[in-house]
Amino acid sequence: MNSQGPQQHSITEAAAEWAVRLHAGALDEHEQAELRHWIARDSRHESALRYAEQTWAALGDAHHNPAALASRQRPDAVSGPMGRSPRRRSWRVAASVALLLVVVGVGWVRGPEALLQTQADYLTHKGEVRTVHLADGSTVELDSSSAIRLDFDATQRRISLLAGSAIFDVAPMTGDETRPFVVQSASGQTRALGTRFVVGREDDQQAWVGVLQHSVAVTLHAPPQKGSTDAILKEGQAVRYSPRDGVTTLDTLDLQRATSWRRGVLVFDRLPLTKVIEQLNRYRPGRVVLTNADLADREVSGVFRLDMLDAALGTLTEELQVKRFDLAGVSLIY
Repeated sequence: MNSQGPQQHSITEAAAEWAVRLHAGALDEHEQAELRHWIARDSRHESALRYAEQTWAALGDAHHNPAALASRQRPDAVSGPMGRSPRRRSWRVAASVALLLVVVGVGWVRGPEALLQTQADYLTHKGEVRTVHLADGSTVELDSSSAIRLDFDATQRRISLLAGSAIFDVAPMTGDETRPFVVQSASGQTRALGTRFVVGREDDQQAWVGVLQHSVAVTLHAPPQKGSTDAILKEGQAVRYSPRDGVTTLDTLDLQRATSWRRGVLVFDRLPLTKVIEQLNRYRPGRVVLTNADLADREVSGVFRLDMLDAALGTLTEELQVKRFDLAGVSLIY
């Protein structure tokens, strides 16, 4: 089983989805340009896609006899009055699912979680939300698919956010407690100047911070290519930080909506479908893959309960009038 960091995890998942889209049908000019741009963004992207393509070739009969695969996976999909067209659509969908299942099977999805289990003191699985009570009296609310490591010592109360996001409700520096409370994640750290804040790790280099009560100080580990190295945030304010752009203000981020998971719901307000699917994949078992790039920007609004995300996915596809194919925990939207 492969064990990969969060950034490599996202690369291999993206490569798998590109392979699915490539074999679900010919890419149009916009999709081809999008693929070229994705490959050019990182030297690892091309090799990841090549591996996914090799996985496709290794499917053997599924590649060379796709109609047979379709008949095994969905026998009802190859019959009917439409002749060869439904058969062609069926084998494309079924073969795409087969490719994704093989990718998942070699550990691209499970590998990072296995690695986190060796690094983290506390972690949550997909769809799980957990509250952790620390020895100093502070509490941490862990979002789905999140992990933290505790590094308390004599000089500071340090926590590393290894994955996902978490809300920190900090016990104050009073009496015998004189150690500052610091959350390190990606390329920077957040020091509590008050009580409650949220940190979300986006990849190995980038994270965001929002203040729910009082204030915090955000500092990068090294000077960025551009922008600010640090910032003081007050209640209601939020920033994103990275080595490339420094500390940048997130004026449009609604912190109540961004932390709606702690109330057991996900809230979307005119969010592109591709972003909604990213969120569903964080909380819902299995995986949803969007294979039609034309649907990516379709806007979605709604409030979905975390314990009813299967029903939410069904409602979503009906409202958008799109097609969905399910097999062994994988859902293709096309």
